[in-house]
Amino acid sequence: MKTIQISELDNVAVALHPIAKGETITAGGLTVTALEDIPQGHKIALRAIKNGENIIKYGFPIGHATADAKPGTWMHTHNVCTNLEGEMEYTYNPSLQFPKPVEPETFMGFKRKDGRAAIRNEIWIIPTVGCVNDVAKKMVRDNQDLVAGTIDGLYTFPHPFGCSQTGEDHAQTRKLLAALVRHPNAAAVLVLGLGCENLTHEQFLTELGEYDEDRVKFLICQEAEDEFAEGRKLLEQCAEYASQFKREPIPVSELVVGMKCGGSDGLSGITANPTVGRFSDMMAARGGSTVLTEVPEMFGAEGFLMNRCVSQEVFDKAVSMINGFKNYFISHNEVVYDNPSPGNRQGGITTLEDKSCGCVQKGGTAPIMDVIGYGDPVVTKGLNMLYGPGNDLVSATAMTAAGAHMILFTTGRGTPFGAPAPTLKLATNSQLAEKKKGWIDFDAGPIADGESIDDAAKRLMNLVIEVANGKLTKAEEKGFREISIFKDGVVL
Repeated sequence: MKTIQISELDNVAVALHPIAKGETITAGGLTVTALEDIPQGHKIALRAIKNGENIIKYGFPIGHATADAKPGTWMHTHNVCTNLEGEMEYTYNPSLQFPKPVEPETFMGFKRKDGRAAIRNEIWIIPTVGCVNDVAKKMVRDNQDLVAGTIDGLYTFPHPFGCSQTGEDHAQTRKLLAALVRHPNAAAVLVLGLGCENLTHEQFLTELGEYDEDRVKFLICQEAEDEFAEGRKLLEQCAEYASQFKREPIPVSELVVGMKCGGSDGLSGITANPTVGRFSDMMAARGGSTVLTEVPEMFGAEGFLMNRCVSQEVFDKAVSMINGFKNYFISHNEVVYDNPSPGNRQGGITTLEDKSCGCVQKGGTAPIMDVIGYGDPVVTKGLNMLYGPGNDLVSATAMTAAGAHMILFTTGRGTPFGAPAPTLKLATNSQLAEKKKGWIDFDAGPIADGESIDDAAKRLMNLVIEVANGKLTKAEEKGFREISIFKDGVVL
């Protein structure tokens, strides 16, 4: 199969494989001859399209034609333009499809003293300010002998903030770092400060709230004669505490899984993203939790999401999140719809509507149970929407802070990064999976050659359970773990 008409309403088809000029293809019962070469993931007109007429993909307008197009024409950025502008009015017309409950499988994880589940048993060093990043990194290098028994690793997450920030930025840094300290995959944590930063020890304690003093330790470097010797003592205590946890059977319903895409292509919304969406529905059926973010990449596809909100209250929070993010763009005199990226366009994505319609496929069809803020935890079972940008590192960090045990990251072009939580890379096409075996954990490409979404989602569920059991992702094997904190204001 060379092409696919995603919806019977579509006036374009997507090339599942490259189409040569003069080649005849059939999609949606229509046969056309390609008038030019059509790259994989790009769109071909199935019927005559007039200048100004909407381009329909996913059964939804993704922009309009800027010139007349004959059947067989390549439809892309040279002859298609977005329809989007400014804020929109939304009306709640609920359409809810609750999945039929399924008995959850189990995985071998760690049960924390507060009852939460974990899939890793690690020690984390969290710097409260960028000035101590290198101290934290040296502590990690010098204390690897503590990684023994059931302890899976010792890691730190450098960042440039914690000082010279004001207002909301300062609050977001404080909130994000405290949320990472609470993450269940961290069996024990050393919070490392300098002593003169804006993010004071007292502020951090207030933000963190009640905590287990055996699990969380603090070191202020300016107050220690030898921070490395003091750090060693505290990390030994962390290791002793972490060593008590052993893997035990835990139902999949206890998992929180983040869902993200980056380096998307024209197959993202056809292969990998729908697979993740079906997986999300499977998790909802099992009583588990999933997290969908990347608010700017919901623009233009809100219709797929808003009426799935489980209540008027959740709908109102979703509207506030969407329009709030548009105002964030406008307040900086930026174009709200300045998307997709050059790599997205090369992969076949033409407009933001095109990108967004593919992006939201990761959300499946189950009801949206809650909308949460940046740095807030997931507290409601089922599908959650999270306030955050599209940027890969920032949004993956935000999902980790929300409590995601792991992150599913779909990509059509590939990326090596990893969040603090295990980050699985799902290739949208088999060429990428074959080329970048050191990056890719899961190949969704077979869907383009006939594998069903259901079968691919079952494969993905099996892999998620394997990773929850302790199987390392490709990023984990290389030690790729980093954070990026959302910022908006000035640096002093």
